[in-house]
Amino acid sequence: MTDHDHSVPPCGEHTSSPESPSCAYLAAHPAVAEAARAAMLSDEEQGRLSELFRMFGDPTRLRILTVLQVSELCVCDIAALLGMTVSAISHQLRLLRSAGLVIGRREGKSIIYALADDHVRTMMQNGIDHIRE
Repeated sequence: MTDHDHSVPPCGEHTSSPESPSCAYLAAHPAVAEAARAAMLSDEEQGRLSELFRMFGDPTRLRILTVLQVSELCVCDIAALLGMTVSAISHQLRLLRSAGLVIGRREGKSIIYALADDHVRTMMQNGIDHIRE
């Protein structure tokens, strides 16, 4: 367990089988259950977090986020790197922008895209580290 985990004492008697796991007690660990309840997200927060993680569920969006970890790029460069059309990349960038994962700034006639902040970079790196373990 990590430092922030609560140590849970044994429940005692379990009446479970592989087909139907259950505890013989309701609320056998009220303090731990209350701490877990206090940490739960609101329905709105759950929805927003679900949408955020959904953005990471598309291979094209992940590829875009990966190249933007290296450098800011315009849509034409991203399209060329990924071997896709500008239209397809623009569509994905709109979704990433609306999710707050990517920002764009105008430079002449082009828009230069970048990761929105270090949180995005950290989420990407944590995911990469996790799959490479």
